[in-house]
Amino acid sequence: MTKTVVPGAVALPGGHVEAGEVLEDAARRELREELAVTPTSLTHVCTCLHWAEEIRRLHYFAVACWEGDIENREAEALLWIPLDELTRLDLDVDRVAVAEYVRARRPA
Repeated sequence: MTKTVVPGAVALPGGHVEAGEVLEDAARRELREELAVTPTSLTHVCTCLHWAEEIRRLHYFAVACWEGDIENREAEALLWIPLDELTRLDLDVDRVAVAEYVRARRPA
């Protein structure tokens, strides 16, 4: 599949919400389509605004557990990026979302 928005970027998996779809179901569908996994644990992390071809609202979820073996169904390659190496992500908005995930996980 050819990506029209930032092709070749190192980015988090994701996609669009279809008409009538709730956010969690969209995240589950996208993970099945892109990585062949079904999340069994899905937690909303944050929502960010991002300017691509237009302003888009991006909803980020953390997936702690899933069923299935990860397969690369859409990307050029898959990378595991440690949480302390966020500069490897090409999109500022992805770095902000992962930083928020890390911040929220810290004990109070």
